[in-house]
Amino acid sequence: MSGWKRLLKLGERVRELRKARNYSQEGFADECGVHRTYMGALERGEVNVSFKTLMLVSQKLGITLSELFAGLEKRVEELARKKPGQGKSM
Repeated sequence: MSGWKRLLKLGERVRELRKARNYSQEGFADECGVHRTYMGALERGEVNVSFKTLMLVSQKLGITLSELFAGLEKRVEELARKKPGQGKSM
């Protein structure tokens, strides 16, 4: 399975959790000590995020890495089953 699909779903998961905690993207980026454009790229699945950054993101969200990754493989499998042209899920 393609790595970009995993990055895309990881980014969607970070966005979902960030919004659930009422952080703006810029505010959460500041909290994590990264630039807002990097956080945007992370949420869009455009960067291969480091383990260190994942640890920081999960810490700032107040969750474990296990909780951050919960359900990601299922989401990736669902994306893989979609036919081209069905659109992105956000």
